[in-house]
Amino acid sequence: MRILLTNDDGILAEGIYTLAKELEKDHEVILVAPESQRSAQSHAITLFTPLVVKEVNLEGLRSKAYSISGTPADCVRVGLDTLAEGPIDVVLSGINMGLNSGMDILYSGTVSAAIEANVYKVPSIAVSAEWVDGSAYYEVAAKYAKMILEKSKDKLLESNIVLNINTPHVKEENIKGIKTCKIGGVIYDYYFMEYNEEGERTLKLKGRRNGELEEDTDRYYLSQGYVTLTPLHYDLTNFKLLEEVKEWI
Repeated sequence: MRILLTNDDGILAEGIYTLAKELEKDHEVILVAPESQRSAQSHAITLFTPLVVKEVNLEGLRSKAYSISGTPADCVRVGLDTLAEGPIDVVLSGINMGLNSGMDILYSGTVSAAIEANVYKVPSIAVSAEWVDGSAYYEVAAKYAKMILEKSKDKLLESNIVLNINTPHVKEENIKGIKTCKIGGVIYDYYFMEYNEEGERTLKLKGRRNGELEEDTDRYYLSQGYVTLTPLHYDLTNFKLLEEVKEWI
């Protein structure tokens, strides 16, 4: 397969390098990623400034790699429109440094890059690895991403969906299996306020309030040591309510 690989942590991130190394064993891979860290960019695109494209030499990889002075969604657009030089079978985004589970997928540049491929009617997979105390098991995430790609490719290539994969912070031998499940609930960020000498107030992100984990969700299964897999689609329409809302009007 011809695979476009991107991320939101930047072209030099360990996660994308590890995934590229695993994928290029059996597939043709092209890397197109932001020139620097662009996490939590969601689905932003660049409108008013030119995008700068640079070819990058990543030692140890045979795949072509490019950096883009834009967002993860920009990278997919430029990759598919210009740099791929032919059809792409599937887009992979990751491996992200940290989970993209629950409602975090709405903020995630990793997931949004995969969804941008979906907009182009190219199937895609987002891959994220739990980050704990300065480390993540990228090799484990890469192996599971490739395994899921190989097992699902025949159906995936016929579908216009996004598969969202998250892997827990455990060694490969301690992974309990794969759970296909829905996304979990909201975890709220909280801030603290500071005042400067001019009397201005600044808010800084301090941490997160972890609520009770709902069973049968990605957050729950990750906490139990499972790899999670959730199908997504960019169409946010609530089809169950379409007829009801018509009646309101």
